[in-house]
Amino acid sequence: MADLKVNIGRLALKNPVMTASGTFGYGLEFADFVPLDELGGIIVKGTTLHPREGNDYPRMAETASGMLNCVGLQNKGVDYFCEQIYPQVKAIDTNIIVNVSGSTLEDYAECAARIDALEKIPAIELNISCPNVKQGGMAFGTSCEGAASVVKAVRSHYSKTLIVKLSPNVTNIADIARACEAEGADSVSLINTLMGMAIDIEKRRPVLSIATGGLSGPAVKPVALRMVWQVAQAVKIPVVGLGGIMNAEDAIAFFMAGATAIEIGTANFIDPTVTIKVRDGINNWLDRHGCRSVGEIVGAINY
Repeated sequence: MADLKVNIGRLALKNPVMTASGTFGYGLEFADFVPLDELGGIIVKGTTLHPREGNDYPRMAETASGMLNCVGLQNKGVDYFCEQIYPQVKAIDTNIIVNVSGSTLEDYAECAARIDALEKIPAIELNISCPNVKQGGMAFGTSCEGAASVVKAVRSHYSKTLIVKLSPNVTNIADIARACEAEGADSVSLINTLMGMAIDIEKRRPVLSIATGGLSGPAVKPVALRMVWQVAQAVKIPVVGLGGIMNAEDAIAFFMAGATAIEIGTANFIDPTVTIKVRDGINNWLDRHGCRSVGEIVGAINY
C-alpha cells in the first residue's frame, strides 16, 4: 500500500482526500455512508460571523455535466457552530476545517478569531469570493489588493493553518495566489465555482432566484486543472485542487497538475461514498504504477 499521507503547511493529513465546503454539511450528515475518520479532512459548510438566511428559492439548477447554485452561504453563524456543532465533531479522528466567509474585513477577522479558540479545529479555509460590502459589492478575491487585505486581516487574528480558497472569476489567478502567499497564507485551494446562468425559455426568466449562480461539477474540471497548474508553478506553498473531481482518475490529474491534496464537492450529491472510493482508487493507481507515495506524482507531468 502506498503512503497516502500529505502535509498542508503544519497540517498533517492521513490521506489527500478532503470534502469541499457546502457539499458535505458538517460531516455528521454523511456519517451513515462514510467512515468520517478515514478522510484526510472535512471542510464544513461556509460559516459567517452572524447568521445568514441565504437566497430565495429556487437556488439550485442542474446543467449539462454540472450544477448551478446560489444558496448564499445560509448558516446559523459562528457562535452556533462553536456551541452546537463543535461538541459533536471535535472527537472525529480527522481534520475538521471551517470555511470562513464574510462581507467586511472585520467580519472575517472576528469569525476566524472565534474559531482559533477551538482546540480541535486545526485549520480554516477562507472563502474570498464574497462581496466586499464596503467596496460596492466587488468580491474580495477578484483583485490582488482585495485578496491580500483579507489574508492580512485574518492572519493577525488566527494562529493555525490558513488555507485561502481562490475565485476562478479573475484575469490572473496566479497573481492573486502570490498575493495571498505574501500575506501569510499557508496554502491556497482552487477553484471555487465559476459564475454561470440558466434560463427557462418558456417562462423567459432565469432559473435561479438571483439570476446567476456558481457552476460546479465535471464541466469545470478543465478550467480547474489549468488554474491549479498555473498556481502550483507560481507559489511555494501547497496547493489544494478541486473542481469537477468525480473519481480517482480525476484526482490523479490534479496531483500531476501540482496539487498536494484535493477536495471533492458536487460528486458527494451523486454518491455519498465517493470520497472513500476516490481514496482507495488513488492507492490502487499508485500501487499499479509502482509509486510509493502521493508526493511522487505531485507536479509530475511532462510538456
